[in-house]
Order: sequence, then structure tokens, then C-alpha cells
Amino acid sequence: MAEFGTYGDIAIELGDDYVATAEIRRGPHNFFDQQMIADLASGFEALDQDPGCRVIVLCAEGKNFCAGADFSTKRDGGDRGMPSNISGGTGRHLYDEAVRLFRTRTPVVAAVQGQAVGGGLGLALMPDFRVASPESKFCANFARLAFHHGFGLSATLPRIVGQQKALELLYTGRRVAGEEALAIGLCDQLVPAEDLRAAAHAFATEIAASGPLAVDSIRQTMRGDLADAVRAATDREKAEQDRLSSSDDFKEGVKAMGERRKPDFTGA
Repeated sequence: MAEFGTYGDIAIELGDDYVATAEIRRGPHNFFDQQMIADLASGFEALDQDPGCRVIVLCAEGKNFCAGADFSTKRDGGDRGMPSNISGGTGRHLYDEAVRLFRTRTPVVAAVQGQAVGGGLGLALMPDFRVASPESKFCANFARLAFHHGFGLSATLPRIVGQQKALELLYTGRRVAGEEALAIGLCDQLVPAEDLRAAAHAFATEIAASGPLAVDSIRQTMRGDLADAVRAATDREKAEQDRLSSSDDFKEGVKAMGERRKPDFTGA
């Protein structure tokens, strides 16, 4: 593989088999912010324009694929809460960049090691396919923080697992391990952890062997208005997140998470 480019903490290599590898380099947990998602979108947009790329493998260094936003950093007031780096200095919100990512045209296969939690689950559901291991964990933990889900999960999660299963996962915030994820459609292949990247690359290579114009056409037909649906979903999600971020329950949820204890919610 040859280096294609570096976009902030995203390193991209492009092989002669038409498969690019985009690696998130914020290990061990790969917490995201507005800038990281913007960089990822910029890299994918550049790959869209390169005829030498037909499929992207999205992967991450470290222990976890993406643990979402980092709620552990204390804000100026001394408490923990909504990270300040969700909105960038440009005034663009993380979800604006997420919509850019969903609008890119090249098929994506994700190699999901460790945890894809919260907004990290939203990022993991942007690709067309997911390869995971039995140790992988998928979790929409927002309600356990007394918070509304985000990153377009309102649009993506029901499309993948169905409305009822999506409601269950969003209401409970429970973790789904690899075998169950495969059974309900959250991932498409299950392999040993040490084989994740190789399996994702092999999957991508198989896609890349098909006619690129046909794959592009099929993808646009099958994904349809997904990016527009994500845009509408994130508008609603952001408004609800802004509203709930000032609640006492949210403060308690974040505090309890930091203290590794069960939260005591009061509904206020």
C-alpha cells in the first residue's frame, strides 16, 4: 500500500487492489470530536475523486474502534458534561460533518475492534458493512446517561436492526457482543480479533472486483435518501441533546459513569 494522505488523526493508504485503508489514530479509545469527523469526511471525499479507489476499509488503532465523545474531561465549572469540542471553531457542529461523511459515495467496510459506544456506534453504522469479533461490543448508551442519542442513529439503527430492536437498544443502552450483533445484523461477519483487518480487507477486495459503475449505481439506489434522513435526524437529535444537557439527570448520569456506579435518576 502507498500513502494517500493524512487528514489530522486519519491516515489513509491506497493499495493497487483498489482498496483504501483509513485508520483513526486516537488510540486507545479513539474518542471523536468535530475536527476528527471533519477530517474523516475530507479524506473520504478525496477518495471519492480517485479512480484508484473503489472501496474503503475504516479501522482504528488501539483498544476500541470508537468510544464516542469524551465525557470524562472536566469543563470550566469543574463538572463533567457535554464536551466543548463537539462544535468546532468554524461554528460547524460535529453532526454537520457527519452528514458530509454520509454523503460520500465510496463503499465502506468497517473493522470494529473492542467497543463502538454512543456516537461511536453512530460512526460504525455509517459504513455499508461491519466486520467484528466475538469480543466486539456495540452500545447506544445515551439513555444510561439520561441523554438523547445522536450521530443519526434515529435513521441508521432501525434500517439495520429493525424498529423494535432499535427501540430496545436505545431505551436500555445495553451492550451487544459480537455473536448477538451478527444475529441481529449489527455486523456482517464475525472473525477472531486478530483477523479483523485482514477479513475486512478481503471483504473489500471482493466488492472491488465488481464493476465500479454498477456498484456505485446500486449503492445510490439502495442507500437512497439515507444522507438526507441523517440530516433530518441529527437536526432533531441535536435539539434534544441541547435540551437534556441542562437536566439534573444528565449531570448525574455523566457523574455516575465517571464514578463507575449505577446512576440515581430523579426525572428532573
